Amino acid sequence: MSRRSLLGALGAGGAGLALTGCGVPPARVAPADRAGPDHSTRERRVDFANWPLYIDVAESGSGDTAGGGSGTSHHPTLDAFTRRTGIAVRYREEINDNDEFFGKIGPALINRQETGRDLVVVSDWMAARFVRLGWVQEMDREKQPNVARELDPQLRSPAFDRGRRCSVPWQSGITGIAYDRRRLGREIRATADLWAPDLRGKVTLLSGMDEAFALLMQGGGVDVTRWRADDFHRMCDRVERLIRSRHIRRFTGNDYIKDLAAGDVLACQAYSGDVIQLRADNPDIAFVVPEEGGELWAESLVIPDRARHKANAEALIDHYYEPEVAARLAAWVNYVCPVPAARDVLAASDDAETAALAENPLIFPDTAMRSRLAIARDIGAGERPEFARRWNAMVGL
Repeated sequence: MSRRSLLGALGAGGAGLALTGCGVPPARVAPADRAGPDHSTRERRVDFANWPLYIDVAESGSGDTAGGGSGTSHHPTLDAFTRRTGIAVRYREEINDNDEFFGKIGPALINRQETGRDLVVVSDWMAARFVRLGWVQEMDREKQPNVARELDPQLRSPAFDRGRRCSVPWQSGITGIAYDRRRLGREIRATADLWAPDLRGKVTLLSGMDEAFALLMQGGGVDVTRWRADDFHRMCDRVERLIRSRHIRRFTGNDYIKDLAAGDVLACQAYSGDVIQLRADNPDIAFVVPEEGGELWAESLVIPDRARHKANAEALIDHYYEPEVAARLAAWVNYVCPVPAARDVLAASDDAETAALAENPLIFPDTAMRSRLAIARDIGAGERPEFARRWNAMVGL
């Protein structure tokens, strides 16, 4: 399942918010009620919830573990943190869908209770919801010098969290266009190129509204950092015309990967991290940030209210912003690295394959690519129901 997963019109998060006024405490938590007792000094541990396959892995018994080769731990960057600090990490790959996880921990947060997790990774559009509801705590940047120094300037101040006080990118990525250069027989440079007659029935778009809308708006010349409702509806009008003409083959989750690899589609809306993996099998697969622009997004670390080990969580976040640690993680997951200094670490590697990653613009975007990237304004709570109804009806959800 995609980490940039499908948002339902009335998912678990919407159901949770609907409880306000029905004998349940208001969903929004006031600043004074967000922090609980911090047991970090006495309890040298941190509970970390993440998505599957989103961290470096070592083979069991390789010796690169906190247990000295016992094979009981499989994440070298976590093991290094434990060796250095004495803080044990309980790492759980339990997040498969943003809304599902929102629903899982929402009842505890509404009721001002511990969630059993000190650190979680959610997509930024979901992090925006957490911030609006007051469900995450502000971090102490004095305890995070690496974050303050190394965080990619382009990711430092999204609209939902100015100054990144409540969130820190875990990894980033780009939504752009993937296509099969050999089968298509030409280059794609702009979103408008997707609508050429020779691609009729050979194009797919992403089915998730939050995942798809920004690139499609950019294709219409919209500044997605400050888009408005009429921009959204004009974008939908264009897509509906393309559906009626059968130009768009279908709307997909991550299964666009199979369609593109099999040649069933020739071009599609895609994520940069997926294309790195596709190119390993087929170098004819290309990824482009369109001339009109592409979306830069992140999936971010947040500390939930009442986290039992807040200081330990802050220390773990800062550990991942050491360039050497960030480089090891980037070499494994192949998403856009939020620590630009990690590029020099990879470039200095004695391993040629690892060093080559430093020159991959889908991990370290170059200046030309960055000039076309934007972080879209997120969809607000008040406008989401209207937009979701239209989008879901359009794509058949």
